[in-house]
Amino acid sequence: MTTSTKRKSPAQQDIEIGQETRLELYRMQLELRYCEKRAYDLFLQNLIKGTSHLSLGQEAIAAGFGVAMRPDDWTFCTYRGHAHTLARGASMEGVLGELMGRQCGLLGGKGGSMHLADVTKGAMGSYAIIGAHLPIAAGAAWSAQYRGTKQVAVCFFGDGTTNIGAFHEALNFSVVWKLPVVFVCENNLYMEYTPISAVTAVPNPASDRASAYGLPSINVDGNDADEMYLTAMAALEKARDGGGPSLIEARTYRHSGHSRADPGKYRPEGELEEWLKRDPIVTYRERLLKMGFNDPTLQDVENEVTRKVEAATATAKASPLPSIADIEKNVWADGGAAWRN
Repeated sequence: MTTSTKRKSPAQQDIEIGQETRLELYRMQLELRYCEKRAYDLFLQNLIKGTSHLSLGQEAIAAGFGVAMRPDDWTFCTYRGHAHTLARGASMEGVLGELMGRQCGLLGGKGGSMHLADVTKGAMGSYAIIGAHLPIAAGAAWSAQYRGTKQVAVCFFGDGTTNIGAFHEALNFSVVWKLPVVFVCENNLYMEYTPISAVTAVPNPASDRASAYGLPSINVDGNDADEMYLTAMAALEKARDGGGPSLIEARTYRHSGHSRADPGKYRPEGELEEWLKRDPIVTYRERLLKMGFNDPTLQDVENEVTRKVEAATATAKASPLPSIADIEKNVWADGGAAWRN
């Protein structure tokens, strides 16, 4: 099948993306950025233990899909899942509280950074095993197809996952059964510390393989919230209408290392600086100003998000640590600790 990645003209984008939606895209990108920056600050204060994986610089992808998805759709993400969880409407205090191991956390402080979930918002978990969630997302999509609910499962993963067997298995199964699932590869150029280009036979690890499964090649600018929103809307509509899955490759870049323990010294000199010029939030703000949004309106959004982060931080800090009595809760489906076989 042929490649379908041509960007829509500004006029077409204006027709399809209203002013309220654009402000929501900007607000959501800010929430994801400010919340994760706060998480980093809390780590430096020793209030967040262990490590975590930030998606600073990749916010446009989560925001584009977060705004486009229906409330009853499902999100499946990786250990780099703070932004995707927040984008579905999970509370900031719940996310920060979970990272800090507090009772107000989404999982009562027992899951931590790499296991965020809020099923009430359709955030169906963050998966630390590379590629493990792709077949699970396909299974959720199969459930929606069987029940005729028109729900769509959206599965986010990194470029390194494209070299995992589960990637190919999930794609094949989804195409054969025309499942309502959207697979989104967040290609930030590095699979942990190794350039994806050094270990992959094709230049575009996801989109160049789409044709093997009868899917169109979709390769988009993952730093452009408008492009991500329009791409998400098209893929979601296709899935709801019974058209089967989509495979989207979104090219982006993380501003920091793989995790907090990684200084990112393996990146070529000047590469980060070039990508910082394409910061999705800075460029989107500039676009909104050129489109006629006034600076005070955008500043109001920024101030509102700042207040929200401050309030969430205060709530999380004030929340107590989990009780030792909770250690056996939610271990098994019945809530008990009895051995099940």
